[in-house]
This record gives sequence, structure tokens and C-alpha cells, in this order.
Amino acid sequence: MSPWIKYSVVRLGFFALTLGLLLGAGMWWWLAALVASIIAMTVSYIFFSSLRDAVALDVHSRRTQPAVDTDAVAEDSNADDSSADDSSQRL
Repeated sequence: MSPWIKYSVVRLGFFALTLGLLLGAGMWWWLAALVASIIAMTVSYIFFSSLRDAVALDVHSRRTQPAVDTDAVAEDSNADDSSADDSSQRL
């Protein structure tokens, strides 16, 4: 499983758990959502640093390796062909 999916699921799960507890305690829904988001953000920042670091490393590795996308190459060549056709029609 991708690290960013795991990190997102953990954060959303912790938010949902906190929200459910606050709503069960009788807090207004909008205040419970605000407090739950602050608590979930703080707890994930403090206790889930290893998951956050794994996400950062995954993003870094994806950004540094060259992207080989054959579909993008085909789209670029198609765009070049259509722009050449447009310029010949204007003359």
C-alpha cells in the first residue's frame, strides 16, 4: 500500500473517531468538527511522524525519477501535428 494512502487513512480514521466521540458527548456538530480537526492534526503531527516521513520520501522519489509516459509522448506529437496543421491553414 502506498504510504500516502496509509497516512491519509490513519488521519481520517483518527478524525472520525474523535468526531464521533465529541458528537457522542453532545457537542454541536460544527464545533465538534472544528475541535476534531484540530486534535487530529495535532496528534498526527506529533505521533505519526514516521508515516509522514515515508510520504515525504515517496513524493521525493517520484519527483526525482524521470517520468516515462508513452501516452504523454503520443499526446505531445499529436499536439505538434495539429499546431502545424493550424499554421498551414492560416497561410
